[in-house]
Formats: sequence, structure tokens, C-alpha cells
Amino acid sequence: MSSDFFTPVSGMDLPRFAGVPTFMRLPHIELADPRLAEVDIGLIGVPWDSGTTNRPGPRHGPRQLRDASTMIRAQNGATGVRPFERVNCADLGDVGPNPADIIDSMDRITAFYNTVLDAGVVPLTAGGDHLTSLPVLRSVARKGAVGMIHFDSHTDLFHSYFGGTMYTHGTPFRRAVEDGLLDPKRVVQIGIRGTAYDDEDIDFAKAEGIRIIRIEEFFARGIADVMGEAREIVGTGDTYVSYDIDFVDPTFAPGTGTPEVGGPNSFQALQVVRELEGVAIVGADMVEVSPPFDQAGGTAFLGVSVMFELLCVMAGVKAG
Repeated sequence: MSSDFFTPVSGMDLPRFAGVPTFMRLPHIELADPRLAEVDIGLIGVPWDSGTTNRPGPRHGPRQLRDASTMIRAQNGATGVRPFERVNCADLGDVGPNPADIIDSMDRITAFYNTVLDAGVVPLTAGGDHLTSLPVLRSVARKGAVGMIHFDSHTDLFHSYFGGTMYTHGTPFRRAVEDGLLDPKRVVQIGIRGTAYDDEDIDFAKAEGIRIIRIEEFFARGIADVMGEAREIVGTGDTYVSYDIDFVDPTFAPGTGTPEVGGPNSFQALQVVRELEGVAIVGADMVEVSPPFDQAGGTAFLGVSVMFELLCVMAGVKAG
């Protein structure tokens, strides 16, 4: 049961365009605040896109996502879940990256999340490009490899870019498997599509036992069937959820750096998250929202709507 301190500011009390924006109008708590120990789920911004290889901009994502999230209300209209009454949620602020140094930034991110997890808080992250997931997983998977349900149009399983650059937004999950952070046989990637350089990433997935569900199979089978398989793959063990906004068709989410046509619509984008009910989620992220390509703000609002759906599922896990 959430305490009054952790109740978001209502739009009935203060207009949504007023006040200092925090994620979903939740209280902002610094890591040094003693109240951190009372938080069940912490929403965290990682304003960093040094892993981007083409169109930059996701470093501005957390700020835009916070602003858009003032439109989130207390109750899930489809499921009836009121997550802020089930568990204590708070905005834990941003990790301060070093935009000139990828390795230093990843160390900073992991250290931040170590503090969060040591306090017993489950993290829900707003990126940032998809390389953000790697340093977060270094913290989440400290005690052993986790499973992962990954929504994306790309596998992010490449070995390297540009002749040997190992850390980009196209390599995080290759590194995570190599480093023992992910159990590849408990990893499923959903929505993969688009033109390709070659089959290197697909071959790696097959060799390691990673399940790839391409968009053609996703639409042929339907959401319920696909997500039923996803739940079976990760089983009852600890599972990370990574959601790249380019999983969604760019008609509905144009504000991203590497869009791929032929994806799900905005309703389907929410529906897949609702099908995560029962998964033992130990952390989740929403990445690759790029405000420079999101002039009308629709991508950011879809992004925080997905985050709210994730929060609703995670609240059920945390509340037990």
C-alpha cells in the first residue's frame, strides 16, 4: 500500500501544464535521501546517446518523456490497475553521463543503479539510446544471468561497428550475452524487421539459442499467441524487459533515430506489455525516443504510456 507522500499530483489539484515536471508527477527523491529505502519502483532518466551511429537525439529523451508523462493519470483504463496505490513509486532523477566518454558513462550508470538496487528498488528506465541497457544490466544481473523480453525492430546483437567499435546501440545484447548478464536461452526478441547488412546477428542468435520472432510471424500468429510463447521462454526466473520505441511503426512513433516501417500500431504497442502479466520483472527500460524527430510530441506520449503499462505490471510483481 503506497503512502500519501508517494501519491502523484492530480490534474484536479494542479493543472498538468503547471509545476515542475517529474515522471508521472511523482515525488523526486535523490539517492542520498533516507526515503529511498521506502521506494518500491524508481523511475530513472539516462540522458545519453553516445552509442548512436546515425541520427542522434535520445539524450534529450528523458526530459521530453517527463514532460509528456504529466498526462498520465492514476488508473489504467484497460486493466483497472492503480499502480501508485499498490507500491511506492518515485522519480529518482537522471544519471549524469559523460557525453565525451562511453566507458566512463557506462561506469557511472552502473554505479547509480547499484545504489538503487542495493536499496531494494526496482528500476524503470527512460533512455537514452539502446546502449543504455548494457550498463543497467551490469547492475541488475550482478547476482546471475537474467532472461529478457525485448521489443525492437533490430536485434542489437552485432559484434562491432566500423571495424572494431564494440560499444554502440547495435551491440548491447551481444556484450550482455558474452559477459554472462543474459541467459540466451531465456531471451526472446519480438518485432525484428527491416533491411539488413548481413545475417551476422541472426547467426549469433541461433548459435546461442536466442529466440527471434520477426514481425511477419508476430502478425501471422497474433499478440496473445506470441506473448504466450515469450512468457514460456523466460519462465519464472528474473527477467528484464527492454522496449525500443522503434518496435512501433514510425507512423505512430516517428521520433526515433532508426525507424523501420511495417511495425505495430500504438494500441498493439500497449497490448504487448499487458501480456507481460506474471513475468518476474526485475527491471525495464524504454529507449530511443528522440525529441528532434518528434515535433508534435506523439512519440514521447506513446513512450510514457508504454512506461505506465510496464509500471502497472511491475507493481503487481513488487506487491506480490
